[in-house]
Amino acid sequence: MIPSSRCAYRIIFFMVLLTICLLGTGVRGEDAVSLSKGQTVYVPVYSHIYGGDREHRFYLSATLSIRNTDPTHPITVLEANYFDSEGVLITKYVENPIRLNAMASMRYVIKASDKAGGSGANFIVRWAADREVNPPIIESIMIGTQMQQGISFTSRGQVIQVPSK
Repeated sequence: MIPSSRCAYRIIFFMVLLTICLLGTGVRGEDAVSLSKGQTVYVPVYSHIYGGDREHRFYLSATLSIRNTDPTHPITVLEANYFDSEGVLITKYVENPIRLNAMASMRYVIKASDKAGGSGANFIVRWAADREVNPPIIESIMIGTQMQQGISFTSRGQVIQVPSK
């Protein structure tokens, strides 16, 4: 059975439309990276988590990691402030701005014995650059072991502010 020309035109139209839609959703190699001249980043940190029916505290060491992902330009870390679960500043880790070279990283460690932060602790990290660069990866890594049991996980920072242009 040969379809009518009207039906054939409809089929061709829908095939062309489908092809256009599929081409429009494809991943493109030229997608641009979002560059920035600075950000303020909120990073969750857990000095302990709870387990079991009685909410047993499982204490963790935490590492704040700041990684400059720009392959050619430095960034400057202006602040790395550690806050407890109530939002009270515990420690200012950066007294003077720190230059972080291209592809370099830095870290701050909070010991498992440091219980001041609580389960809702966080860092506020502020960084800047003299030109637009790839934003750094800023994350926390928590790890702990108790009674032949271990746990580790990460929390990625969330941009909460960018400087006005």
